Amino acid sequence: MNVLAGIDIGGTKCAVCLGATGGAESEGIRLIDRVAFPTNGEPDAILSRLAEELERLLAKHGFSSPDAVGVSCGGPLDSRRGLALSPPNLPGWDRIDVLKPFRQRFGAPVALQNDANACALAEWKWGAGRGAANVVFLTFGTGMGAGLILDGRLYTGTNDMAGEIGHVRLEPYGPVGYGKAGSFEGYCSGAGIAQLAREAAAERLARGEAVAFCPRERDIPSVTALAVAEAAHAGDELAREIYRFVGRQLGRGLAILVDLLNPERIVIGSIYARQRELLESAMTEALASEGLSLSLSACRIVPAELNERVGDYAGLSVAEEARIANL
Repeated sequence: MNVLAGIDIGGTKCAVCLGATGGAESEGIRLIDRVAFPTNGEPDAILSRLAEELERLLAKHGFSSPDAVGVSCGGPLDSRRGLALSPPNLPGWDRIDVLKPFRQRFGAPVALQNDANACALAEWKWGAGRGAANVVFLTFGTGMGAGLILDGRLYTGTNDMAGEIGHVRLEPYGPVGYGKAGSFEGYCSGAGIAQLAREAAAERLARGEAVAFCPRERDIPSVTALAVAEAAHAGDELAREIYRFVGRQLGRGLAILVDLLNPERIVIGSIYARQRELLESAMTEALASEGLSLSLSACRIVPAELNERVGDYAGLSVAEEARIANL
């Protein structure tokens, strides 16, 4: 049995988990335990607490040290040197050595990946990408990013910037995502869907029409993608049209990935996994219209399987890669 430690560093919370591979569950991984806490304080203090929490989990379950430690963290990063390079969701993390505390304390192989890459590894190893050699994982949550598994290996690019599909512009104008109006992230993210819905609500309310997900003008700033989805599931036509439009833009973005990378599988997480019913038909229609038919015939579009636990599995998958690399 191999004991792995997964570290998830997020803008609002951090988590530490233990997992085991091999033994009776040699085809997968078993989650042993987990602890989480808010991301409050200076980077050194947070990293120190993460190492301490890992020590406590190991002692609790009778392990002296992990076989490897994997860290998943928002980018940009220098994964080769283990540095966080001022991620926007982690103010003050400027060239912070994320791996040093774990390397010094545990003496085990350690590795760092950005969260999209780590989630791609997790879904490829233990989720919806199992058995495929060429997999694209799309986050489709607060933002839109991609992790790429190409020819059975994680592809990170020259300086860890591969997979930033959210920055690609789909339209000259549109909702802003990744600092760019009309971007893939602008249309296909929680924040982007909320922008589209607020604009639609403002127009309808100005004409004196009712809006199910936004009854009054003062409610416009608080409209969320989830509120629009709930209205759509309840049958509201405006909400359903917003999601159909997002589905069409999703299909257009996917066509770029299909034509460029010729993947075997595209795994989409978060909002797509939860709102597939609202997005899939329009997405499929746009994808068929935009993508190369021979490439499309080789590719399946599937929702992520690991869902709300993907952050735990993400860190563990990075640890497993580090363990294998050090055999």
